[in-house]
Amino acid sequence: MDSIKEIYKIGMGPSSSHTIGPNNAAKKFKEKNPDAASYRVTLYGSLAATGKGHMTDLAILNVLDKDKTEIVWRPDIVKEFHTNGMLFEALDSDSKVTDSWTVYSIGGGTLSTGENNTEKNEDIYERNSLNEIQEIIEKEGYSFWEYVEAHEGKEIWDYLAEVWAVMQKSIHDGLENDNRLPGCLRLRSKAKQYFIKAEGYKDNLKSRALVCSYALAVAEMNSRGGTMVTAPTCGSCGVVPAVLYHLKTAHKFSESDILKALATAGLFGNVIRTNASISGAEVGCQGEVGSACVMAAVAATQLFGGSPQQIEYSAEMAMEHNLGLTCDPICGLVQIPCIERNPIAALRALDVSLYALLSDGKHLISFDKVIDTMKRTGKDIPSLYKETASGGLAVLEYEKAVH
Repeated sequence: MDSIKEIYKIGMGPSSSHTIGPNNAAKKFKEKNPDAASYRVTLYGSLAATGKGHMTDLAILNVLDKDKTEIVWRPDIVKEFHTNGMLFEALDSDSKVTDSWTVYSIGGGTLSTGENNTEKNEDIYERNSLNEIQEIIEKEGYSFWEYVEAHEGKEIWDYLAEVWAVMQKSIHDGLENDNRLPGCLRLRSKAKQYFIKAEGYKDNLKSRALVCSYALAVAEMNSRGGTMVTAPTCGSCGVVPAVLYHLKTAHKFSESDILKALATAGLFGNVIRTNASISGAEVGCQGEVGSACVMAAVAATQLFGGSPQQIEYSAEMAMEHNLGLTCDPICGLVQIPCIERNPIAALRALDVSLYALLSDGKHLISFDKVIDTMKRTGKDIPSLYKETASGGLAVLEYEKAVH
């Protein structure tokens, strides 16, 4: 299993699979073909279907000169390996192809050239399943974050400190920015209004309202194409920061406590990424918001002193109650229903954490089983509901949105 750095990537919103991945792919292709007279990039499947709303073309053209790059949109062609396919071509002055590269953006900003050729570093975790990891930590007396440190090294804390700094900045910036969001939906920002309204509530409602404002702030900044941390994706990037910022400000947890919680959250996200998927185009939003809800839930449960069994239980519940969540963005924008799902998932994460802490940690369905179920459910979900903007809300509300 890879480093948790693969879960927490800093990059351009609004989509890890549709902007960060294509942006990184463009950089690699340009490095190999710096002297090409022109470029042609063909986008397939989900990348083509929702790429304009997800700013895929801008992510590529920010690297390849827009004056000599053609973007070809082919939503009708879905590559067998993954729906987020790209063909990069370098052309000479006679428009002849001198080099080509087919690559896939498979979620979280990660690239793959096909089966068994996923872009990755050397595995640093010897165990892939949560059950195996739990056996090790029980044997060694580790907590989850100590297990992460044992494999990643102490340098992981510097990386997570940078991640946490970017997360907090995205909250602060989002709370200050009340401009209209880009795109044909003409939505107004809500984060600042929610933050102001939250101050007028009594304490028990105030804290939950503030969590909503924090999650909205990050999700809205992401929709603008701001600098974000995938947690585990851009579309779900508001969940973990909202929960952790709330716990920092309302419950006075230290910086060290927060980083340890991020480590544990990253470990659980990594298990999901390894054994199922965090790509909305592959398994629907259960892989994005569902996974983010898991990560936020385990972070909260750890901070409140939960046992490894209670932490695992909170993770299982967080995913179980997001099973089957579809990805049907209106106009292909990472706005409706994406933005609203972030605060809802943040609140759910806190709720399942409380439920797990009330229990003794014993339960019937394991985290590993629910992740396997999520993967199989994702394969069963029709492509209409997997980031193609051709089903669900995207169809029902499209004409209303553009007229």
